[in-house]
Amino acid sequence: MSALTITLERVHDLLDDDGPADGERRVLVDRLWPRGVKKERLVHDEWDKDVAPSSELRKAFHGGVLDFEEFSARYRRELEEGEAAQALLDRAEEDGAGTLVLLFAAKDLEHNHAQVLQEVLQDLAG
Repeated sequence: MSALTITLERVHDLLDDDGPADGERRVLVDRLWPRGVKKERLVHDEWDKDVAPSSELRKAFHGGVLDFEEFSARYRRELEEGEAAQALLDRAEEDGAGTLVLLFAAKDLEHNHAQVLQEVLQDLAG
């Protein structure tokens, strides 16, 4: 398989679209379903809660207990200690995807868990 491209898309930007393009696999990577979004409005291939930050870590970050730098470091450790990130890559490869689109609902486009996950997945994919 050629190199897998890993991109990010905000859920709210894709509502009611035509769905994934050929060779594209869309995976919602939030632990909770996005607020205000009906499931039939989001065309996606998978909802992978296992790659999302733990509830404890998510609550600490959103509650302001952790800044983004500390959150990122802890989330990276969670991903490195588990198998969920590699499993997500393996499923994308088995599916023949050329592009893996990580879907997230966060309003902050620069400081969110999907960015950290993207970096970890790119490192794993080599």
